[in-house]
Amino acid sequence: MSFRKPFKAVPIKVGPYYRSKQREARRRSLLAAVGLLAGAGVVGGLVGAGSVALPSIGGPTYGDRVSGCTATDGDTIRCGNERIRLVGIDAPEIPGHCREGRHCTPGNPYAATTSLRKAIAGSVYIERLGTDHYGRTIAALSNNDGDLSCMQLRNRNAVYVARWDNEERIARTCPDQVRTR
Repeated sequence: MSFRKPFKAVPIKVGPYYRSKQREARRRSLLAAVGLLAGAGVVGGLVGAGSVALPSIGGPTYGDRVSGCTATDGDTIRCGNERIRLVGIDAPEIPGHCREGRHCTPGNPYAATTSLRKAIAGSVYIERLGTDHYGRTIAALSNNDGDLSCMQLRNRNAVYVARWDNEERIARTCPDQVRTR
């Protein structure tokens, strides 16, 4: 007995006809990708058209508004699934959160958290600057009273950390509050 499979024809994937079909398939997928990006740009433009910038006199500008945020500690907030770290400052850690061997900022962590919680009540303006190694968004936040990093420094609820200050943003925004650690 023989258990041989019947012969099955396999298309030959060479020749000018097959190459033209490959080119057309690549062209269609490229056009679809371009169309998707163009559509995303239009939607982004429409969504961005509603953002409001704070008027400033030679200071930073803030583009988007966020609301419904909660303060995690004196330098970090959470808005939905996004964790946002204030640029250029370090606030005291909640007891038990300062890892072994790290020099943590002295001060009252509860006062720092309460101060930030009051500042973000309602909505705040945000300018996203990047992300840190924990995946948090590094951002400059502002309310109607000014920059929140500067506010925390002014209230002595945080210290300035130059290496965390993207493009010396805080040093330029509130130079009278900056004391290097």
